[in-house]
Amino acid sequence: MTPFDIARSYIGTTEGPGPADNPVILEMYASVGHDWVEHDSVAWCAAFVGHCLEQAGIRSTRKLTARSYLDWGVPVKTADAQQGDIGVIPRGRSSWQGHVFFIDRMEGAWVWGLGGNQSDAVNIKRYPVSKLVGVRRAGNVAPSLTPSVEAVQRRLKALGYHEVGSIDGIIGPRTRGAILAFRDDYDLPLIPVVDVALTDALEQAAPRAITPERASGAPKDSRIVTASNAQIGLGVLGTAGSIGSQIAPALVEAEQARDMARRALSLFGLEAWLTIALPWIAAAIFLAVIVYALHARSARIEDHRTGKTL
Repeated sequence: MTPFDIARSYIGTTEGPGPADNPVILEMYASVGHDWVEHDSVAWCAAFVGHCLEQAGIRSTRKLTARSYLDWGVPVKTADAQQGDIGVIPRGRSSWQGHVFFIDRMEGAWVWGLGGNQSDAVNIKRYPVSKLVGVRRAGNVAPSLTPSVEAVQRRLKALGYHEVGSIDGIIGPRTRGAILAFRDDYDLPLIPVVDVALTDALEQAAPRAITPERASGAPKDSRIVTASNAQIGLGVLGTAGSIGSQIAPALVEAEQARDMARRALSLFGLEAWLTIALPWIAAAIFLAVIVYALHARSARIEDHRTGKTL
């Protein structure tokens, strides 16, 4: 999608009623690196334009001043302005103040601008063409360096935020949880989006700290550990019973399997060998169960201590 297409998708977005703040607008501030903004009453026309550019993979000025776009991209003559170009007009009494928007169309003495913070909303509003102090186009603007979702997932996992789950390029429930956990640790706005503030913090972040209690502890109420302990206990009893009594495991299925094997082997004269070997075969199977269960339990505890699982 182009920045203009993205901008159109926000038409109807308004500031929060009364003292409330619209989180969608706060996300726009954060997406251009201004996550410190806590209220949508802060002028957000430049944040809106920058957000749409960044979402389209084009680097914005990443500033909240409208006139910063007078130095962005390449200049375009007013007569040559096209839909999707960026227009800047004065606003307020100070020379640094202004208003920035995407040009929707030019009609005679009027320019129709698609912008944010126009009567506290995203809409299309007309302004006199004579007020335009600049029209810019993304002719020489480098692509935004915002990484892909997959790159963010890999970075989160490398930092120890293993709740991110699979590296699939999708911001699903687990990835959202990992992003929010990281944002909480670094005092970023708690919004599950990939923006400039998040990627800058990811680049500078240190691996997630593991508490001493967790590093030496074990998971509570773990079904894997519980099942492993049960398998270990069954394996020990089975091994002892097989060797001590020199009989096959006292299980109906195993008894039936032994009888079937004896009948088959008796055809080849191996019944005597089976009587001697079967208890040891059973013991070997139980020992394998014990080894597997010990490995599973050890891996689960290791994942807990390193933060890979809860």
